[in-house]
Amino acid sequence: MSVLRQEPLAPDACDHCGLPVPAGLYDAEAEHQFCCAGCRAVYETIRGFGLDRYYSLRGDEEAGLQANPDGGSFATFDHDAFQQRHVEELPGNLRRIELQLEGMHCAACIWLIEHTPRVVDGINSIQVDFGRKRAQVVWDPSRVGLSRIAETLDSLGYTPRPYVGSPLDEIRRRESRRLLVRMAVAGALAANVMLMSFALFAGMFDRMEAEYRELFRWSGLGLTLLAVIWPGRTFFAGARASIRTGVMHMDLPVALALAAGTIWGAVNTVRGAGETYFESLTAVIFLLLVGRYVMQRQQHAAHDAVALLYGLTPGVVHRVQRNGSLEDVPVEALESGDRVEVLPGESIPGDGEVQDGRSSLDLSLLSGESEPVNVEPGDRVFAGTTNLGSPLRIRVDSTGAETRVGRLMNLVESFARDRPRVVRLADRVAHRFVLVVLSVAAATLLGWWWVDPDAAVENAIALLIVTCPCALGLATPLALVAAIGRAARKGILIKGGEAIETLARHGRLLLDKTGTLTEGRTELIELHGDRDTIRYAAALELGVAHPIAHAFVEAGRERAGAPVACSGIRYAPGEGVAGRCEGREVRIGSATFTAPDGLPSRAAGWERDVIASGLSPVCIAVDGEVVSVAGIGDPLRADAAGALEALRERGFDLGMISGDDPRVARAIGRTLGLEDEAVHGRVAPEDKARHVQALRRDEGSLIMVGDGVNDTAALSAADVGVAVQGGAEASLSAADVYLSRPGLAPLVELIDGSRRAMGVVRRNMAASLAYNLVTGGLAVAGLINPLIAAVLMPISSLTVVTLSYRSRTF
Repeated sequence: MSVLRQEPLAPDACDHCGLPVPAGLYDAEAEHQFCCAGCRAVYETIRGFGLDRYYSLRGDEEAGLQANPDGGSFATFDHDAFQQRHVEELPGNLRRIELQLEGMHCAACIWLIEHTPRVVDGINSIQVDFGRKRAQVVWDPSRVGLSRIAETLDSLGYTPRPYVGSPLDEIRRRESRRLLVRMAVAGALAANVMLMSFALFAGMFDRMEAEYRELFRWSGLGLTLLAVIWPGRTFFAGARASIRTGVMHMDLPVALALAAGTIWGAVNTVRGAGETYFESLTAVIFLLLVGRYVMQRQQHAAHDAVALLYGLTPGVVHRVQRNGSLEDVPVEALESGDRVEVLPGESIPGDGEVQDGRSSLDLSLLSGESEPVNVEPGDRVFAGTTNLGSPLRIRVDSTGAETRVGRLMNLVESFARDRPRVVRLADRVAHRFVLVVLSVAAATLLGWWWVDPDAAVENAIALLIVTCPCALGLATPLALVAAIGRAARKGILIKGGEAIETLARHGRLLLDKTGTLTEGRTELIELHGDRDTIRYAAALELGVAHPIAHAFVEAGRERAGAPVACSGIRYAPGEGVAGRCEGREVRIGSATFTAPDGLPSRAAGWERDVIASGLSPVCIAVDGEVVSVAGIGDPLRADAAGALEALRERGFDLGMISGDDPRVARAIGRTLGLEDEAVHGRVAPEDKARHVQALRRDEGSLIMVGDGVNDTAALSAADVGVAVQGGAEASLSAADVYLSRPGLAPLVELIDGSRRAMGVVRRNMAASLAYNLVTGGLAVAGLINPLIAAVLMPISSLTVVTLSYRSRTF
C-alpha cells in the first residue's frame, strides 16, 4: 500500500521525516527508506494504526516529525504521587491531564494526535492547543493506563511531559476570557448604536419620518441599557467599592457619567425630544474595557513560586530499593529517609547527606559559586544543584517546599506579597481629580437650576461627559504599554509599568557577579609555564563532566595540532585527573594532587599570580614535575566596564554582590572600578535578600540585577529586579524585567527608555488635564451641550493614544 504525498520525496530521503538517509542505511531494493530505526518504528506504527492520511495532510515541505529512538519509560505516569500532582478526576470515572508535547510542527500533527483515540481503547478525547504545544487528554483509567497513552504518543514522535503550571493559571484564564467577552459585547453594541446615531444625525439635515426616528431612539436605548447593565457593570462595581471604602476612584465619575447619561437619554427618548448620547456612552464603555484588558494581560505575566520550585528539581528520581536495585519514581513520591542515586549531569532532587560516592557539584544555580564544590560521604547536598563527576547515593531528609531551594521560593513569594506597590502618576492625581469633577458638576447643576432646569441638567451631563476621565485613565497605562511594546521589540521584556517608574529615578543599583557581570561559563584565562601542556590537558579532560574539564577541552580545540592519545586515565573526584599521554605520566589538578611534596618555588609563584587575578589555579605536572599552572575563571562580559561607567554617569550608585570568595569578588570589582566597600562576597542567597532590604531602608530606591536561583529572593525584595540573558527560570519569573539580549548594554537602554517613557506619561497627563480644564470650563459656561461634549470627549483619548504610540521611548 503506497502512501499519498503532495510531492514525491527524493530517492534518498526518509519516508517518515524527509531527512537524508545515511549511505549505510540506504537499501536500493526496499520500498521505503528511513534515516534511523526510530523513524522506521514511527512510520510502521502510524500505518499499523490506519493513520496514513497524516502524510498526505502534512506534505513533505512540512516534514520534520522526529522520532525518539531512545524511547523512554513512562511507568511513573501511573504512580499515585504523579497522578495526585498532575491528574484531575472527572465525573463518570474519567480523568484529565494536560501534557506538554514535543515535536508538533503543523496541522497534520494536530490531526494525528487528535485521532489517537481511534487506536487506543479507553481514551475519551484529546484536544490539542497548538500555540502552546499542549494536549488535554481525557481517559477512562479502568480501560487504559496513562503510561500506555504516553507510550503511544511517544511512539508517534510526540514525547509527552506533564505540564506544570501555576495554580492560578485557570483562574487567570477565566478572568481574561470573561473580560474578553465583555469587551466583545461592548464593541458590538457600540458599533450598532453608532450606526443608529449616524442615521439620526443625518435626519437632522434631511427630515426623517417620526416612526423611524422613534425606532432608532428606542433601539439605541435598548442596546445602551444592555451595554451599561452587562459590560459596564464593572465600573459600577468599582464605584460602589469606592463609596463603601471612602477612597475616590476613577470608576466613580465614569459610573456617574454613564448613569446620568443613560437616565437623561432615556428621559429624552420617552419625551421624544432632546439628545440621547447613546453612541458616546457605549463607546466609552468599550474603550475603557479595552484599556483594562491590556493592563490585565500585563499583570498576568508572572508565575507563582510553586511552579518555579518544580522547574528546579528533576521530574523523575532513581530511588534505591532495600535490595539495592533502582526504581524510577516521580519526585513527588520522594519522602524523608529515602535513598536516591544521582548520576553525572542530573540534578539533586532533595536536601540530604551523601552516603556513598565522591564527586563535585555545580552550586552556581543556588549559591552563585562559580567553582564546583567537592563532596564525599557525610557532606550535605541541596536540591537543585547538579552532579558533575561520579554517581552519588544520597539519603534525602527534606523534599519539595522543605528544601533550601523551596524555602528560597517561599521567600520570593513573601517578598512579592509584602512589596509596597509603587503608586503611578495617574493614581496620585485621581483622588483630587474625581473630587473636583464631582464638586464642579454639582455646582453647575445648582447654579443653572435657578436659571433653566433643563439647561442645568444638560450642562451637568455635558461636564461629566466631556471631563470623563477616559483620557486621564489611559494617560499612564497607554504610555507604559506602548513603551513596554517598544522595549520588547528591542529584547527588553518588562512585566509592568511600576518597574518603568522606578527605573526612571536615580538610586542604588546592585549587580550579581556570576552570569551577570561575567559570562557565566568557565574558561582558561591565564597559563604560566609550558604552553604545550594544554594538549595533554585537553586530551585527559575529554569526556569529563566538569566545568574545568570543559575549559581545557575548549582551549585545546583552539590550538591547532595533532590530537594526543592518552591511556590509563584515572579520575580522582575533587582532586584531578591523571593518565599517560605520548608515553609520559601527566597529572592535572590541585597542588596536593600534582605535587604531593609541595610546589617548587617557580610553580608556587605562578599559583600566587593566578590567585591574585581572582582565578582558580590548576596545576599540570609531567613526569612528576609541575611545568605549568593554569588560571581558570569566569571571564567578564566585554561590555561590563562600559555599561557600569554609563550607569554612573546617569546618577546610579553601583555595588556588587556574590556568593564567591571575597578575594575573588573584590578582584573583579577593582577591574570594574568598584570600591572594595561596595563589593560583598560569600553572601548566601537568603542573606542577599536581607542585604537588599537593608539597602532599601538606608538608601531608598534599589535595583537588583541577577541571573541565578540564588538571586530570586533578592530580585523579588528589590524595588525592581532585572534578570539577564541566560538566567534560571526562577530568577526570570521573580524579576520585573528580563534582558533577552546578551551583555549589560541593554541595562543602559532600559534606564534611558524608562526615563523617556515617564516623560511621555507626564506629557499625556499635562495634555489630559489641559483638555479637561478648557472643555470643562466651556461646559460649565453652557457653551457646549451634551452632543458637542460627546463629540469632543474622544479627542482627548485620541491625543493620548497618538502621543503614546508616536513617542520614541526605546
